[in-house]
Amino acid sequence: MVSRHLIPFLCAVIIAAPVTAFADDLPSWNDGDAKDSIIEFVTAVTEEGGPGYVSPDDRIATFDNDGNLWGEQPIYVQLAFALDRIRTMAPDNPAWRYTEPFKSVLAGDLKGVAASGEKGLAQILAASHTGMTNEEFTEIATEWIETARHPQTDMLYTEMIYQPMLEVLDYLRANDFKIFIVSGGGIEFMRPWTGKVYGIPPENVVGSSVKTKYQLRDGVPTIVRLPEIDFIDDKAGKPIGILTHIGKRPIAAFGNSDGDFEMLDWTTSGEGLRFGMIVHHDDGEREYAYDRDSHIGRLDKGLDLGPGRGWTIVSMKNDWKVIYPDDK
Repeated sequence: MVSRHLIPFLCAVIIAAPVTAFADDLPSWNDGDAKDSIIEFVTAVTEEGGPGYVSPDDRIATFDNDGNLWGEQPIYVQLAFALDRIRTMAPDNPAWRYTEPFKSVLAGDLKGVAASGEKGLAQILAASHTGMTNEEFTEIATEWIETARHPQTDMLYTEMIYQPMLEVLDYLRANDFKIFIVSGGGIEFMRPWTGKVYGIPPENVVGSSVKTKYQLRDGVPTIVRLPEIDFIDDKAGKPIGILTHIGKRPIAAFGNSDGDFEMLDWTTSGEGLRFGMIVHHDDGEREYAYDRDSHIGRLDKGLDLGPGRGWTIVSMKNDWKVIYPDDK
């Protein structure tokens, strides 16, 4: 029996103890170093009076999207959107049947699309993403993401989000972190749905963008999307995008490819406690296995240099109990 003299002390300990001591905030993670590293970091930066304490105003965490929060194979979701848009627009553009890269898109020839190189991809993106107002593009992207399905799993793309990473988002939010997506994907493609899918509002999304201009259309003020690239939020562009949009260096960064290397490197090079994490796609049975030789989400430098920088390398195969929310 507990002495009545200890009851006030025990009550105080229970009230002050972190939630992680009594509940599993990351239930889809297997016990191990990866899970422990997340919990230890969050505990350290949120312990008032502790040597690693960080005020809530500075608890900023950035997350890549493709391959980190949802799937990216066999092609990026936004590229799938662009190809679908070309097919939808084709009846109004009959010359596309004889003109590359559109001819390959309409024939379902992804190798032909790839052979068109960066110039061909730019033509596809310009035709499918520009020449309209921002409101029109938002409506098109919103309607597409609500029904579009993965070509191999037949799941909605928004169902192919990673349950373990959703738990990390919730865990950080519960500990007063400000969460941002920092992705090479288009900022206006992501903003219509990230709030519903991840709980991340549009103002907390940083991404690549096209040039725009203010224009009156029938007397109505609009923002029109132009067929010119404004900013590429990838590799060395990510720290620039973070500084431009957020104005502070994060204390935690999460990615999965060498496109995220500079974001993680800049984040973890700051003063005080820092956290970097890479999701390694090594589960060919439940998802996909790829890294150094992949044409999408290539992970080479991060595997070699990440551990020496103290980054956590997460094995999807060994560290995650489930992949998608419906797997629970």
